Amino acid sequence: MRNLIRALCLVCAALLCLAAFAEKRAFACASCGCTLSSDWENMQSSGTAITFKPGLSIDLRYDYLDQDQLRHGTGSISAIDASKITNDGSPQEVEKFTQNNYVTLGMDYAIDRLWGINVQVPFIDRRHSTLGTASNGITPNLYGDGMSYNSRTDGIGDIRIMGRYQGILRDCAWGTLGVMGGIKLPTGSFTEKGTSTDPMMPGEVSIDRGLQPGSGTTDIMLGAYYSNDIAENWDYFGSVLYQRALDFREDYRPGDSVNCSVGMRYAGISYFSPLVQFNFKYANRDSGASADRYSTGGTLLYLSPGVSVPVVSRHLLLYGFVQVPLYQDVNGVQLVPRFTTTVGMRYMF
Repeated sequence: MRNLIRALCLVCAALLCLAAFAEKRAFACASCGCTLSSDWENMQSSGTAITFKPGLSIDLRYDYLDQDQLRHGTGSISAIDASKITNDGSPQEVEKFTQNNYVTLGMDYAIDRLWGINVQVPFIDRRHSTLGTASNGITPNLYGDGMSYNSRTDGIGDIRIMGRYQGILRDCAWGTLGVMGGIKLPTGSFTEKGTSTDPMMPGEVSIDRGLQPGSGTTDIMLGAYYSNDIAENWDYFGSVLYQRALDFREDYRPGDSVNCSVGMRYAGISYFSPLVQFNFKYANRDSGASADRYSTGGTLLYLSPGVSVPVVSRHLLLYGFVQVPLYQDVNGVQLVPRFTTTVGMRYMF
């Protein structure tokens, strides 16, 4: 009977994530960030596979996203065909590539079994190239200034501070149900410049706001998570997180987004643990005069197999994932990655 209840909880966790997205279809720039959850160890249950440990843990994570595939809706599209698409009569921007390197320092402090706080400090290194809005998909600026440029931005992104409470379910047979809430601070720059590739108009040009290290906005984040054991050495979790900008900044506001992860792990091998996640992300179109209000927003589904390796008396945990898209539905024309790689390490004091 208990195993049946646990199986039903897993289904409910997945349905929780899907239900959160059921009412909206038009969502933003999902391909610009990673949806993978590496906070599994902080969603502590009291069952056999995970043992609660209060105190500080430090996480250092690296994500690589090479956005080199143009997509329109649910299908890929050539640069030539993308140049023929218009938005209310205006030509569509044709981007060439966006290469993203994220290094994120995470600091988590479990005050006790019920309360905890997590801080995420990202460093972003991003290269981008676009043909602009006046190209034929091959040559930029055939019909005037189409804002073709190359750019490289690097620096601190927007810092996130999140608190959690996981005292809703006290009976360990039912697992751990927690709620979380926090804030994203406007610490990243949103005024970086690129270099024009138009020989008739050389010099610095403005970079799209969605490609800046920071959004310039203060955002709130609210969510919930659930974790439990299925059987001895098997555990799973589900989480959902909603994010919304509180205001506009310099005529720009990022679209609301919802992230969801459902995952399972086997902990019966002493020297490593295989893991798998399904990751969802939905985001509304960006808004404001400085936003790309056509080619932002989308619906993404990823499969993310991975492994974690405990070392140094289990105080140090190494992990790695490969994230493969199963479904991508983007608004307008956007660059998406064919896969994403993540490696990281967590030290638990």
